Amino acid sequence: NDTAVAVDQLGKRKGGATVTLDIWHKDFYEFVELRTNNGDDRRKAHDIFPAISVPNIFMERMLARENFTLFDPHEILAVKGYSLEDYYDTNDNKEFTKRYLECEQDPNLHGIEVPALDMMKKIMRSAVETGTPFIFFRDTVNAANPNKHAGMIYASNLCHEIAQNVGFTNLAEEIINEDGTITTKTNTGDMVTCNLNSISLGRITDEELEENIALQIRMLDNVISINQAPVPESRMTSDKYRAIGLGTSGYHHYLVNHDIQWESDEHIEVADKLFENIAFYAIKASMELAKEKGAYPAFKGSEWETGEYFTRRGYTSDRWKQLAADVAKYGIRNGYLMAVAPTGSTSNIANTTAGIDPIFKKFFIEEKKGSFTPKTAPDLNDKTFWLYKEAHTIDQQWSIKACGVRQRHIDQAQSFNLYITPQMKAKEILDLYVEAYKQGIKTIYYIRNQSLEMDECTSCSS
Repeated sequence: NDTAVAVDQLGKRKGGATVTLDIWHKDFYEFVELRTNNGDDRRKAHDIFPAISVPNIFMERMLARENFTLFDPHEILAVKGYSLEDYYDTNDNKEFTKRYLECEQDPNLHGIEVPALDMMKKIMRSAVETGTPFIFFRDTVNAANPNKHAGMIYASNLCHEIAQNVGFTNLAEEIINEDGTITTKTNTGDMVTCNLNSISLGRITDEELEENIALQIRMLDNVISINQAPVPESRMTSDKYRAIGLGTSGYHHYLVNHDIQWESDEHIEVADKLFENIAFYAIKASMELAKEKGAYPAFKGSEWETGEYFTRRGYTSDRWKQLAADVAKYGIRNGYLMAVAPTGSTSNIANTTAGIDPIFKKFFIEEKKGSFTPKTAPDLNDKTFWLYKEAHTIDQQWSIKACGVRQRHIDQAQSFNLYITPQMKAKEILDLYVEAYKQGIKTIYYIRNQSLEMDECTSCSS
């Protein structure tokens, strides 16, 4: 916690740190209350952003109202000879579930059995109070990983839109040289760095998408080549996968520009079509770069090469079949391509809406460093006023549906917030988590609770 406070961007911007814990860890109950205001403050970490890694088996047991067992991971390693966190489930291979059940049945392990629903209640109670923990659906993430041949995804970043292989650097050996010096050899792991930009959907036409995306992919790829990495592991990982994150801002702005209500089937259809096109243009641009500069070094054996990436997502049209064949033949320049970041600050500068979120307020006063600036939703007028429905007045099930259809086309994840109000019942909040899981959403960022002091709906009050 002190490190998170001490490390900032030259005093201009606060640092931030997230810590992810597997939900089956014995420290779960203490960890999930790190930021809450009740309890012993000596056991708190108010500047850390906790995240919980959730496997499918937990959600299945919670839905069935069954018990779940918490373990000490060190004890599992000592008794079973493996680390449980090194495994995950896919549709074809339930390796994590198999080993988890082994641990439950082993009398030499001292697990604690608790109701899964009770654990979920603890998560929700903390989320309502603090907005955290973030949720990382680990099996969903790893099953969709196009580079599972080269590693595993254990956690996401602070904003929970990055889903890339993560490894650990371990000391291999120390060699004492004849001249009295010591040479240390290490086995390096994958250290992920964020390399992101966004399409400003509110300021672009559908006809301009392909050309702009090709330019953005090239720009991001160039950053990998020219950037200086202070840590050698991050340099090696960047070169290995050449991972980038093309995202979007101005999503609500885009819907309003096209006269689309957030809570509508038309929204879901448009989101599906839009993000399929973005995915197609991004993959095509990266393939064209591979023709020019070569594929990323870990391409061989990836789901990009085998075509499984396209099959898994049901891309069966002629244009997708041709693109899959081209990727298999020429490769792809970037092992990870798309990730939707929050884009709060950049969207403000560009006068558009943030990330994939609905607007927070139609009009508000922005305060920064003592200055106050009146702001409105972008292009707010008589026509767009009613299309800009504010986040806390939207039925979040529509947001989850939209996130689910977008996720199919995004190889990484989305910085996805849920907006709740003090009037919502616990069952309603639980239903949001459950539906997000069922829709195949990879991560949940903040649960943004409406302040009790907030004014009534702006549309009605006007």
